[in-house]
Amino acid sequence: MTALARWWNRLPRDTRDSYFLLAVITAVIAPHADHLPLWSSALTALMLGWRAVIAAQQRTLPSRWWLALIIVLYTGLTGLTFRTLIGREAGITLLVMLMALKTLELRARRDAFVVFFLGFFLILTQFLYSQALLMAVWSLLTLWGLLAAVVLAQMPSTDANGLPSIGIAARRAASTTALGLPVMVLLFVLFPRIAPLWGVPTEAIGKTGLSNQLEFGAMNEIANDDSIAMRVRFDGPLPPPDQRYFRGPVLTRFDGKTWRAPDPRVSEGWLRGRDDIATRGPALSYEMTLEPLRIPVLPLLEMSPGRVGAELALPDLTLVRGPEMQWLAPRPITERVRLQATAHLGWLVGERRNRIQRAVDVDLPPSRNPRTLAWAAALAAEPRFANLPPGPRAEALAAALLAHIRSADFVYTLTPGRYGETTPHVIDEFWLDRRLGFCEHFASAFVVLMRAMDVPARIVTGFQGWDPEPQDGYLVVRNANAHAWAEYWVEGKGWLRSDPTAAVAPNRVSQGVALRPQPGVLGQLNPTLWRALRTGWETLNNRWQQLVLNYSRQNQFDLLKRLGFSQPDWTALGQALAGVILVLALAGAAWIRWSSRPHDAWSRQRARITALLRRAGVVLPAHESPAAWARNLRRQHGQKAEPAAQWLERLERARYAPDAEPPPWGELRAAARMLRA
Repeated sequence: MTALARWWNRLPRDTRDSYFLLAVITAVIAPHADHLPLWSSALTALMLGWRAVIAAQQRTLPSRWWLALIIVLYTGLTGLTFRTLIGREAGITLLVMLMALKTLELRARRDAFVVFFLGFFLILTQFLYSQALLMAVWSLLTLWGLLAAVVLAQMPSTDANGLPSIGIAARRAASTTALGLPVMVLLFVLFPRIAPLWGVPTEAIGKTGLSNQLEFGAMNEIANDDSIAMRVRFDGPLPPPDQRYFRGPVLTRFDGKTWRAPDPRVSEGWLRGRDDIATRGPALSYEMTLEPLRIPVLPLLEMSPGRVGAELALPDLTLVRGPEMQWLAPRPITERVRLQATAHLGWLVGERRNRIQRAVDVDLPPSRNPRTLAWAAALAAEPRFANLPPGPRAEALAAALLAHIRSADFVYTLTPGRYGETTPHVIDEFWLDRRLGFCEHFASAFVVLMRAMDVPARIVTGFQGWDPEPQDGYLVVRNANAHAWAEYWVEGKGWLRSDPTAAVAPNRVSQGVALRPQPGVLGQLNPTLWRALRTGWETLNNRWQQLVLNYSRQNQFDLLKRLGFSQPDWTALGQALAGVILVLALAGAAWIRWSSRPHDAWSRQRARITALLRRAGVVLPAHESPAAWARNLRRQHGQKAEPAAQWLERLERARYAPDAEPPPWGELRAAARMLRA
């Protein structure tokens, strides 16, 4: 036995049980630490440490005045921090305070049960922040710990030191949890998904690298995010590499440094026009599971069908097709989204635009980037563009810009340094001086130059490409695949996609090679092992998302159809749930009845003997032996009971004699009939 085990076994029961309960409470509160104010975590740790010192030194608990002072302090700080005592953040902060504070007044078993129930509720609140697989596993472990603490609090002494065994309590808690898991799974499968009672928890940690604005140099850190943004699975062949664009926010307003999305107040107005779409060729069908975006735009593969103003209905969310052909949500998308969609690789958008609409799309801030504007004017004035019609001229100018990017000493890099520190003319600095950047820089400069040459242009952000190897049948698009490209307008052809990044770094587009962060220590020592571990974990996480987090009411209806319901609906779901509850209730009643019956051989035989003699009018004490029963029979009934008494004495000898045969059961029946007669 180790020194730690000897020390643990020498502790008094109250001290040991308190240590165990404090450890479980710490595990319950730990997932909330990232979401609580720093002062809250510090005060909570201080209270739990104070309670541990009290348990170690067997001191008395603090007076109620101390507790009242802590409540006033904690509540006041919560109100100052959140400006309210109502809501998710403030409510959970106060709940953590109550959990820690209740440990300082554990004077009776009733107080311990209050702590247990607060702990169970806090486990549920963890899913308000995250429903990830690790969080589910951690919640199950903390639930097991709380149940073990409940069992431990009610156990008598079970060892030589007069202490109940934590191991026995843990095993009983595990068996109880195991018995409850099938019930939990059945209720999860059949409980109706009714908003807002279902699906309230949202992931608050998603980052896609997309926003409604793009500032020069801001996408450097975002592009280094290697976490998963979405998973895609196509029903047929994959689109070619240069068509793997997922359209997100479209940026049209430029102030000289920052691109912003159009003002939504004029999104349907005559000023910006309506870029209606005409699709060509066969449709590509695919399934997408999108991680939380936290922006009100759903990036779908270009180009999804649907006119401007069309609606796309998802569970608990309806999107509208915007004028720039992006799908707009009424609020930021903060939950995981799973949908079926289609896309056409051939499309025509915005074939006709009037003079005012074109003027909006060539607008540039005055007195910004004068050298770039002069460079663009010189290019547009070259004789080769002089006699071209407007449409071919726009295409020729775009081709000239791409050729210049390929021929000049532009460098595609993740570390271009910060632009705009010494001058407000960031495009001048990039295009004519440093020439270092990635997709954001090239797309911004391309659009500014096209507008300077009187060609309508805009920036489109989204994702481009995916991992070369599928995971569990899904293609993985990472936040490192965040991308920015350009569109320019040609009369009769509408908006045409042009990706300047492909001119300087063709592998980024043609092979879908995403921007990658520097690998960690394990990735540098053994890249193969690191990729295998990451792929395995992401595959497991995908299974969790597809089978559990994305389990929807449509999945429930599909299950009912497989179970034989011809028209699955809410009524059928309620009937199935009621049937499951009835079966569980009957099974529980049967188990209770079965567990109340004797299960060892002698107990069953004793129950049969007493029941048989009771029907003959003889009542025997159940706790006595067969020999005592024989004496009682002779004393009460005399010679009439002699056959039954002799049978019981033979039974008594057979129970203790190794070679004796038990008397035949028929003889006792005959003796009972004599007594009954």
